[in-house]
Amino acid sequence: MNVSNSKQTQRRNALYVYNNTRETFVATEATLADSYLRRLIGLLGKTRRWARLGAGLWIKPSRGVHTIGMLFPIDLIFLGKENVVVGVEEHLRPFRISKVSFKATSVLELPPHTLYRSKTQVGDRLEIAPLHREAPSAAAPAKFASQANRDGEKRSLTGR
Repeated sequence: MNVSNSKQTQRRNALYVYNNTRETFVATEATLADSYLRRLIGLLGKTRRWARLGAGLWIKPSRGVHTIGMLFPIDLIFLGKENVVVGVEEHLRPFRISKVSFKATSVLELPPHTLYRSKTQVGDRLEIAPLHREAPSAAAPAKFASQANRDGEKRSLTGR
């Protein structure tokens, strides 16, 4: 697999993280680490370029992480059931071990200062969903057209 295909796959598998409580985006291009190998590797080998605004790594399942071998600090959000924030840790420096949260079922690793920017706090509810959704099928416009005809609405594109 070449590099461009790998980046396209990452974009296709990208997630967004939205704080419903504060009405702010936490991450707009997060990825999911849900296999043993992906969780083990995590952000190892990533450079500071990874730590751009909007990036994130959702480690599931996890109750704590380490930054051994990392080259930059990260912010952490510990998530419990239904993606409720049960803990946060700001600016965890390289070669450190985070706190362990027994209430957590997953951990979000984020660029430094993300917690400050998004104002995320314990008790907030996060929405995590795929960034790219399936395009509507070709049948969808026909369905809406038939519904409009049934309702007797025949409007032009100008709305008249």
